[in-house]
Amino acid sequence: MRPAIPILCGCALFALTGLVIGQDQGPLPQPGQTVAKPKKAPGSGTSTDSGPAAAGAPTGPAEELPKIPSQYKKGKDVGDLPNFKTDVNVVTVDVSVVDNHGQFIPGIPAGNFRVLEDNTPQQIRKVEQGQAPMTIAMVVEFSQKFQGLYTYAWFQTQQLVWGFASTLKPEDFCAIIAYDIKPEILTDFTTDRQKIHEALQRLTIPAWREANMFDAVTDAADRMSGIEGRKAILLITSGIDTFSKITFDTARKKLQESGVPVYSISLLGLQREMADAYMGPIQRMDFLQADNELKTFARETGGAAFFPKFEGEYPQMFQQVQQALRSQYVITYSPSNTKRDGTFRKIKVELVDTNGKPLPVKDEKGKPIKYQILTKSGYKAPHEVE
Repeated sequence: MRPAIPILCGCALFALTGLVIGQDQGPLPQPGQTVAKPKKAPGSGTSTDSGPAAAGAPTGPAEELPKIPSQYKKGKDVGDLPNFKTDVNVVTVDVSVVDNHGQFIPGIPAGNFRVLEDNTPQQIRKVEQGQAPMTIAMVVEFSQKFQGLYTYAWFQTQQLVWGFASTLKPEDFCAIIAYDIKPEILTDFTTDRQKIHEALQRLTIPAWREANMFDAVTDAADRMSGIEGRKAILLITSGIDTFSKITFDTARKKLQESGVPVYSISLLGLQREMADAYMGPIQRMDFLQADNELKTFARETGGAAFFPKFEGEYPQMFQQVQQALRSQYVITYSPSNTKRDGTFRKIKVELVDTNGKPLPVKDEKGKPIKYQILTKSGYKAPHEVE
């Protein structure tokens, strides 16, 4: 055991020598190592730590490192940081001028258009006319209330959805949404005709008796509100709402704010006509109310409402919808009301002559034409965003 004593003594002497050298050199910093800064005694400017790490440190005042200024601190100068602020002072309005047969009237000079926002004339920047691809959502009522399997309304619905789908052009986007107790997206917006046909084939057997039209049409309008270009909703429905979560007034406001035109085709027109012939002119009040609601949606969104009684009317309806969406006047103006308060601004478009009076429109034979101006009833002003 004695030979081990010199070895232990040598190891101890070696460790003591390393400790002395370490105290002379101080701690060796390593890459990425965090070194705590000694605390100062109040008013002394010297360190209050007295351990081995502080024994070899200088006894003079500790050097203060400059503080890093926070560029995100409120009230401080942020330098060259970008400041984002909305500055949109342009409103675009799609306008269709149609005759009493629903045909688009082309060639109206830009100087004959007048735009009123909240009854105040606006400065028009430009008026353009052209055709472009359209984006349309077919919102189809498909419930057991009227569309039981192989009923007249069931066949009519099939003819309308398949008939309109066949008129789409290759560059048109289309979505199919069926609703009963709730809306169901059968296919999202696509130009693939195969997907559209597959979606239409799912309209076979209705599941629920409820037909919540208000919920379905406002949900579709909300989804489409951010889509640019010519867009519309084709609502194929009886017009009767059974159990929606929102009311008719709420649906009106939502559709107005969305800026999406609603074109509706009413079902059961022939059946109602036959019922009047056999039972007298008194119609069911719920259908009269439904017709009024569809007309209101169309008028306030710049669309149109159709109430066909015979199958031969379908091609003309499809043509009118196509013309109204593809052929339009696009009016761009700068609103005089620049407040960003989120209020709803009413829009009215008129055709006037050089004296500000209503513009008379004549056909090729010089006969006066009764025309109608289709456009949205207004828009919702943006909020201030910085």
